[in-house]
Amino acid sequence: MNSDRRSVLTAGLLISALGAGSAAAQTAPPMADGLLPPGLPQPTETIDLWPDGAPGFPSSPPVEKTTERSTDALVTDRAVLGITVPRMAVFRPDRPNGAAVLLIPGGGYKHVVVDKEGYEMARWLTARGFTAFVLFYRLPYDGWAAGPDVCLSDAQRAMRLIRHRHAQFAVDPERVAAMGFSAGGHLCADLGTRFAAKTYTRTDEADELGAKPFCAAPIYPVISMASGPAHPGSREKLLGSAPPSDLVKAHSPDKNVPEDAPPFFILHAEDDDVVPVENALLLRAALKAKGISVETHLFEHGGHGFGLRKAIGKPVAIWPELWRNWTRSIGFA
Repeated sequence: MNSDRRSVLTAGLLISALGAGSAAAQTAPPMADGLLPPGLPQPTETIDLWPDGAPGFPSSPPVEKTTERSTDALVTDRAVLGITVPRMAVFRPDRPNGAAVLLIPGGGYKHVVVDKEGYEMARWLTARGFTAFVLFYRLPYDGWAAGPDVCLSDAQRAMRLIRHRHAQFAVDPERVAAMGFSAGGHLCADLGTRFAAKTYTRTDEADELGAKPFCAAPIYPVISMASGPAHPGSREKLLGSAPPSDLVKAHSPDKNVPEDAPPFFILHAEDDDVVPVENALLLRAALKAKGISVETHLFEHGGHGFGLRKAIGKPVAIWPELWRNWTRSIGFA
């Protein structure tokens, strides 16, 4: 881990001394028309990533919009687009185990699917002692100055803020993992391979800390941006309709694995008809080639975007426990 543990602890104690108000709810979690399902905890605490506003603001900024896609009154499936205030929704466990997970929902880089691949997994994690942070990241087609690096900027900043404020959440600053789904799996893998890339200018003392996750778990991930294995929608939203080869390589995590990448947990279904399983295999092979520890699970059935809710009743439903057992084996949980 690149972060200086002493400076991290000092920063965390300072945040604790300033009081909880410094990280209380800032930008509210999204709402769509209609009532929320009863009995499902909703986040009341958020952390805006950028104290003076996100860098590289578009000349014609988008307007944030939340759409409810579910037709079931007991299950929400909100998609958020036009994010101009990137942030994290915080889920705290009753008894923290000292480990934190940055959750990165998917959505094809078109929107951020916050329930199925964010809040639901956060509830599962907090029930088992993990502190969870659901990332609302900016979308690359909205005209931000950082272009396709804008999502990685938000992920790097989120990791650093969690470490900076670790004492407030009873989290070990070294034990911060990343988990992402689909296009969020691409961003998770990008963070796990390009954590040291300079994608934004220093904002404050939090940016002195490392962005490298303790471990990374891309779930049914988009990986390659090359024509063929790439998910066409994610590739187009991230890089445009006809990206040059150097841009394709720069944003394909399998082409950018460093010698000091963190351990990876990769999960995919072989019958995924949206993101080909080849994406997971390309990342696994690249990690193995660099001697990076990688746990890989392939399931015959599962399709795409199963998360927790669509895995019920299938063999793939065991996947969260497989991840949890693996984290124990590497000293995370």
